[in-house]
Amino acid sequence: MTTLAFVLVIVFASAGCFINHRSAVSVRNRGIKLTSISLYHGLFSLFLVFIPVLLLILVWIVLQNPLIELYISQTLLQEHLLNTSKGEKDLILAEIRSIAGDRIFGEPETWKLNAAAALVGFQENASRFLVVTVTILSLALIIVARSRVKEKFKARQNVERIVSWLMIACSVVAIFTTIGIIASLVVETSRFFSLVPITDFLFGLNWEPQIPIREDQVAAEGAFGWIPVFVGTLVITAVALFISVPIGLMSAVYLNEFANSKIRAVSKPILEILAGVPTIVYGFFAILVVTPAFRSFGNTIGVDVAPNTALAAGGVMGIMLIPFISSFTDDALSAVPKSLRDGSLALGATPSETMLKVLFPAAIPGIVGGILLAVSRAIGETMIVVMAAGLIAKLTLNPLDSVTTVTVQIVTLLIGDTSFDNPKTLAAFALGMMLFLVTLVINIFALRIVQKYREIYD
Repeated sequence: MTTLAFVLVIVFASAGCFINHRSAVSVRNRGIKLTSISLYHGLFSLFLVFIPVLLLILVWIVLQNPLIELYISQTLLQEHLLNTSKGEKDLILAEIRSIAGDRIFGEPETWKLNAAAALVGFQENASRFLVVTVTILSLALIIVARSRVKEKFKARQNVERIVSWLMIACSVVAIFTTIGIIASLVVETSRFFSLVPITDFLFGLNWEPQIPIREDQVAAEGAFGWIPVFVGTLVITAVALFISVPIGLMSAVYLNEFANSKIRAVSKPILEILAGVPTIVYGFFAILVVTPAFRSFGNTIGVDVAPNTALAAGGVMGIMLIPFISSFTDDALSAVPKSLRDGSLALGATPSETMLKVLFPAAIPGIVGGILLAVSRAIGETMIVVMAAGLIAKLTLNPLDSVTTVTVQIVTLLIGDTSFDNPKTLAAFALGMMLFLVTLVINIFALRIVQKYREIYD
């Protein structure tokens, strides 16, 4: 039924747009001069129907199940939930939801089956009522929009006002989403530092967060020095940049300046396909192909290579970053005015001299900014390092050794039997905060470089 509601809002909005457009055309054909063209009258009806009804559907979806469950809890389940804790209530409601979804385990009590049947019935009635409400409201708004097709109605100004408010709303959502992310990290990180001294975290050289989660567990006391984790991240990032930066820059220079149109037409789509490969596929490639190849080659020459070597994870990540650096470099070189290239060639410089002494220096702000953004991508990469990097933190700079990264530890700490009241789990948020700050600094540094060294050409 919810899908039907979305389909109906699209159909009614399109119908309202068509009706208003035809009505405006008809009014013009009768010799009445409108202040806006027919297209804006159609768009006014489209927005007037689509936006309010869509908001209604979204609010309905968010509030429907909580309100139904609240009603059932206070009526059908009141005597069964009377002396239960909040955790027990949540478990009972989760079981009733599972029964309502035909996921029955064992033999539930009769009152749970009755509550699940009531839940299904209320949901079906609410969905039907939603469809009826969407239909009535859409028709009413279509009638209102049709009544506005008059001589003095300023449809264009109203459409522009609606679009302006839409853009403001999208900006506000983006801003508050960022604020919410930062606030959640700050709150959980502050809880972590209330349990673990911040000096131990920032300057500690050991990372062993295996502490007891339950009273019956036996584990170490735990060490939360993040330096080995961060050093492992830097090692993998350095390997990735060592591979991706030269190849990305040279491929962009060749495709932009020296390749003919046929080679460029084939090479650019291939690079774009490489950029679209999911990171988990790169992880499979690293663990199934690259790592065994490195170990086999190391055994051949007598060099010990770890099973989860940083070289494999960083090398595959470098392949992933090649399209990003190449694309940024190509865009930066293409943005250099053609007059500079033509002037250099007219003065007798060769194409290679023009590239090295004119085009490349002029494009350095964009190129450096792209490389630093690629660094942020490498530091925050998850799937490749989760599959190809190690789990044990080692304070080493040897790329042939097994290291761990910030993202690997975050994933490891938040899976399994987790509880958000112990340092082991809260350490993931502290690592996330540090990762956020590092990438933020890199991005700010990239923007400052672009702003400082950008040159404006006439």
